Amino acid sequence: MAHGLDDVETGQGETLPRGAADRILAFVNDLMVKASSAALVAAGFVLTYSVIVRYFLKISTDWQDETSVFLIVGAVFMSSAAVQALRGHVAIETIVGFLPAGVNRARQILVDVGSLAFCAFFAWKSWALLHEAWVDDYHSGSTWGPLLAHDDRHGAAIHPDPAPGHG
Repeated sequence: MAHGLDDVETGQGETLPRGAADRILAFVNDLMVKASSAALVAAGFVLTYSVIVRYFLKISTDWQDETSVFLIVGAVFMSSAAVQALRGHVAIETIVGFLPAGVNRARQILVDVGSLAFCAFFAWKSWALLHEAWVDDYHSGSTWGPLLAHDDRHGAAIHPDPAPGHG
């Protein structure tokens, strides 16, 4: 068995954009995959730079950990819709060939429903945490210390020191 995605699992013949909404989603997914790829490459450069600078020049690069995490996590979530659309997620390829077409279709629908439930919960919780970060003026605990939400009370999205009484 070849490793990688095959037409049985990905359903490549079915994913051609048909209507305007499909074409728009395909364009957005393609854009997100390219941005995610660039973010992963940038994270690789940041981490490589950090290792070289720390080892050879003995300079601290404490900012690189948070930057790399933001880039990698952002890349994973930005590209997840495109991966799901192509059914490129981790799946059990061994059973796909053995399952009858109807059972395999039911399996795919269950995976889609599970993915939708996860995304809905994650989106809801993300908005709740964003609101909390905005209202309570939360900052990252790192030495970089960016705001964890945009804050118009201080006139900038990221500022070095919060106004008195806000931090």
